[in-house]
Amino acid sequence: MHKWSSIICTVFMLMLCITGLPLIFHHEIDHLLHEEVEAAVVPPGTPPASLDDVVASTLKHESGQVAHFLIWDDDDPNSLMVSIGKTINADPSTNRIVRIDAHTAAYLDAPDVTKRFTYIMLKLHTDMFAGLPGKLFLGFMGILFCVAIISGIFIYAPSMRKLKFGTYRRERRRVVRWLDIHNLTGILLVIWMLVVGFTGVINTWADLVIKVWQFGQLAEMTAQYKDKPLSANPTSIEAAVRTARQAEPDMKPAFVAFPGTIFSSKTHYAVFMRGNMPLTAKLLKPALIDAETGKLTDSRPLPWYVATLLVSQPLHFGDYGGMPLKIIWAVLDIITIVILITGLYLWLRRRKSGVSIERAVAGSAGPAEQPVFTS
Repeated sequence: MHKWSSIICTVFMLMLCITGLPLIFHHEIDHLLHEEVEAAVVPPGTPPASLDDVVASTLKHESGQVAHFLIWDDDDPNSLMVSIGKTINADPSTNRIVRIDAHTAAYLDAPDVTKRFTYIMLKLHTDMFAGLPGKLFLGFMGILFCVAIISGIFIYAPSMRKLKFGTYRRERRRVVRWLDIHNLTGILLVIWMLVVGFTGVINTWADLVIKVWQFGQLAEMTAQYKDKPLSANPTSIEAAVRTARQAEPDMKPAFVAFPGTIFSSKTHYAVFMRGNMPLTAKLLKPALIDAETGKLTDSRPLPWYVATLLVSQPLHFGDYGGMPLKIIWAVLDIITIVILITGLYLWLRRRKSGVSIERAVAGSAGPAEQPVFTS
């Protein structure tokens, strides 16, 4: 199990580890490589601009477009992002992002992120530019990776029963030294690799999880409005967000889905609120605001499967503990690459020589060190 699950997934896991490394620092890389129009410097305590003005400023500069989502930027509190498409029914994955000054409602820019290095890395990492089939395929590779890790735990103890923990036999043949590196780094990182591998698998199911939520909880929350047409004259988005804040005073808005988009109904603003603490900042709670009356019609915590997805995403990239955690994640990612490369080397060495690693190691070891486990 350990050998074949590793062999099948190793190349793809190497690709995921290599592409995932720059994604840990995606914001810093984008800031370094790409110029962005900075928001105006304002005195502390300056009130934010009206959200209606933010949307109006967007559509004024982007004629022929409609707003799908209004998003608060975690990395830059002085700007807001508006996701726009050609029609309200357009595929949101093709939307463009417009940045607006959060205090003056001034148009900042609308960068084409599809040509950025981090975007290419993200697409390779999430679906290899193959859409849902690519995501599900990488999810299967992630499952094999978890199988390889768990099976490696079971065979680690027998392999080390004649050796001290952390033994590195530098005087032995290269294959023995690589085996020692592979075994030691693998057992040290076993928990982290399981966490990152399993959360990665969960992330590949994101599209399916959202569909389940849409046809489940969201459909239940909007059932009595399902036959109503798209709101022709929706109420103020500023008022809708204010209503959501009043309903959830201990939370703050993360993003707003406009009526007719995939996260709302034809007659509602869906204001997704999030917690104020680091541990709750990634957990969302939708508040549905009637787009015609401006009244709150429903607000429920997201089901467990959506909450699991929301928690797994920042945990996968180490994106919830600031720069120190990002550095730790990067170091552990590099060590994982070493584990994968050493495992691949041991397998290729075995195929090339036609001799099992067990025999190669046994032939270079003393009597007290036999037998030694094969990777």
